[in-house]
Amino acid sequence: MLSKMMLNNANVLLLDQPTNHLDLESITAVNNGLRDFNSNILFASHDHQFIQTIANRIIELTEDGLIDRQMSYDEYLEMRNGK
Repeated sequence: MLSKMMLNNANVLLLDQPTNHLDLESITAVNNGLRDFNSNILFASHDHQFIQTIANRIIELTEDGLIDRQMSYDEYLEMRNGK
């Protein structure tokens, strides 16, 4: 997936745990900046609030490959938990 994006010159911001080790003020600044970012963001995070605020699409990695889900993180969790 990443190599395909690179070959297509996609404008993508890649982030790995962007809120780790940040204080609340810094996390808020990162959230605000990313909400205003006008392109694709691919990130990994354990921060529930950050994911819920920024993500509008969930890409799930499974044994069978990638599953692309057009939903919020809370909707994804509800679906996974069968609610």
